[in-house]
Amino acid sequence: MAKTGYGKHLADDEGPHSEVDFAHLIPRDAELATFIDHLPDGSAMGHKVIAAEHPRYGQQVVRTSLGRLADAGHLRWIKEHLTIEDNSMRWVTRTYWSRTPKSPAWWAEFVRERHGRDVTDVYRPGLARTSEPEGPEQTPPPEPEPQTEGTAHRTLAQLRTADRRMALSEAECKQLEPRAAEWLARGATPQDITRALTEGLPPTVTNPGGLARTRLESKMPPKPPAKTRARAARVTRAIFVCGLCEEPETTTELINGVCAECRAECAAFEEEEARLGVPVGYVPDTFLPRPREASPVVDVTERVAELRRAAGIGSKERHR
Repeated sequence: MAKTGYGKHLADDEGPHSEVDFAHLIPRDAELATFIDHLPDGSAMGHKVIAAEHPRYGQQVVRTSLGRLADAGHLRWIKEHLTIEDNSMRWVTRTYWSRTPKSPAWWAEFVRERHGRDVTDVYRPGLARTSEPEGPEQTPPPEPEPQTEGTAHRTLAQLRTADRRMALSEAECKQLEPRAAEWLARGATPQDITRALTEGLPPTVTNPGGLARTRLESKMPPKPPAKTRARAARVTRAIFVCGLCEEPETTTELINGVCAECRAECAAFEEEEARLGVPVGYVPDTFLPRPREASPVVDVTERVAELRRAAGIGSKERHR
């Protein structure tokens, strides 16, 4: 799973899974799309993480397939600038996934609508939400009724019923009532108090009031942690980034969510894979009973540079 607020998020409502969801993709991309589609919301979506979890494909195969899934309209990577209620700010990068392929125009409108969205992470961790209801209204569970001093007094008075050795007088009940009430205020139940005051008693109790006082003080439960109120957060800016290198659209042109340089790298990999005839689910030589026949060594870096030059793409400085 990614850190809270990052990772995979659904871009639109999804219906039930179907066998034909990704029939329009080549088999390898369809397999990876099915794998991603079944990942839970908030899962890490980097190609290295997916490759580490997928039993068949390595990092470069996954990286190239992610680019093709973006081309097909299933994926976009969006960087959202959040302004928090305390005036702090942060950027989060979210991977938005759609089982149904979406057009570039649909994705452009989608990122435009991110502006101004309420994304209060503490209330709903990591999920973008609007002020309008997104489904049936959920009724919050009722708050537990506060335990009163009367409850504490009754609990102490009823100790004689639980164990005759702890029969307290009216005066003792009144003296111990504030301590028992503090137990209840800290989340204990009347049964917790009764158990603490009656378990493991000696055969004879000569001073039940003194013993009750000692146990109520020494076994007092800890104070519950203070409740923290959710800090409101809102998207004040949203931009597309290349999903393969995180280059923002403000510094380079993106085509269907992928920059030209990453496209050239993926094209070089696909060309080399086709030339070598590497099968789907390629197994490295180190895992084979005998090595494959030697193949000519190709300088992939030089091949990528050659493709860039052919496409009129110059080298660029990475902005991190």
